[in-house]
Amino acid sequence: MIRNFHLADWFTLGNAFCGMGAVFAAMAFLQTQQRDYLLLAAGFIPLALVFDILDGRIARWRQEQSAMGRELDSLADIISFGVAPAAIAYSSGMHGLWDALILLCFVACGVSRLARYNITAEAMSEEAGKVKHFEGTPIPSSTLLVVVLAAAAGQGNLGDALWFGQWQLGPGVLHPLVLMFALSGSLMISTIKIPKL
Repeated sequence: MIRNFHLADWFTLGNAFCGMGAVFAAMAFLQTQQRDYLLLAAGFIPLALVFDILDGRIARWRQEQSAMGRELDSLADIISFGVAPAAIAYSSGMHGLWDALILLCFVACGVSRLARYNITAEAMSEEAGKVKHFEGTPIPSSTLLVVVLAAAAGQGNLGDALWFGQWQLGPGVLHPLVLMFALSGSLMISTIKIPKL
């Protein structure tokens, strides 16, 4: 199978490796409480974005776009821009009951958004030759959420010191900062049309 990979597919795998590196670094932070691990986890996400941008450009430049490449890209994206940001948020201190539910919904929205894109991209590109817009915000936009978490970590605002504190709501805790994940997930599954650059 690996012999059938195109050059762009290797960049896609670089994206996935960065996403898993971020998850592992977030877990290392939970084990050691050394803030450098959380900053490392956050640093992997912009690097994943670079690989994500490059794989598409290389595929178009070499005219090697394929269904497998598109599916591989979606799988890598859900790791790097869905699962990894949720893991970083959880590790940062958003691990109350309501936080966890919102983070789970965020990942589900990311998966749904990518599935919708894969289905509609084929139909839209057949009509116009190229997809001209995204429906809903692209999942790599979650990089902005990670930048916010990295800024909080850089200032030592983790755990109980997370920005905006925490609220006890019924049986669980909610950190208001997690609401940015709820907003991001909602925008991903929205019907807002965003021009594709």
